[in-house]
Amino acid sequence: MVRAPHVDDVVALVTALATGGIRVVELTFTIPRLPELLHTASEKASQTGAIIGAGTVRGAAQAREAVAAGARFVVTPGMADEAADVVHVAHASGAAVILGAFSPSEVMAATELGADMVKIFPARAHGPKYLSDLRGPFPEVSFVPSGGIDNGNAADYLAAGAAAVTAGTSVVAPPDVVNGDWAKITDRATAFCDALRRSPEKTE
Repeated sequence: MVRAPHVDDVVALVTALATGGIRVVELTFTIPRLPELLHTASEKASQTGAIIGAGTVRGAAQAREAVAAGARFVVTPGMADEAADVVHVAHASGAAVILGAFSPSEVMAATELGADMVKIFPARAHGPKYLSDLRGPFPEVSFVPSGGIDNGNAADYLAAGAAAVTAGTSVVAPPDVVNGDWAKITDRATAFCDALRRSPEKTE
């Protein structure tokens, strides 16, 4: 997940992440000119080898902007009144939807609305054990924890049942994006992917 005050070269950014092994890239609506960046990154997807999506989608209007610009998936920060509309807009364009949730009630609501995956945010609040607990009543749900995921705990979330994990500022630090320090981003992406393969701690 990428957050930054601005992104001057989105293709270089996505290439840096893909080179390090992260090939699913979420560009958030907190970045200025996001639809333009999504369009450019999506057009160059065959070159970078990455799947491009939009994050921090807070309503149907942003979902429409995202899919029109080529986003392959949309991610919301939580559940809101327009969550059903976000699902409808994305699915109508063939894009996947990851709805943000935290409580069991929100997980139930997200799945009933047709979310393809459910983002657990902020994951740092309770850690991998909480995700493991959620897997009990919701074994069929594909969970994606987000918030506070780093090299030290990423594998633990996978061991707890996560379908995937979100790498944020621990990999894509905003100053590195602004300064165009692509080598540093690639190194951090590589280290993060390596950490996913380490022996995780027990979560039960």
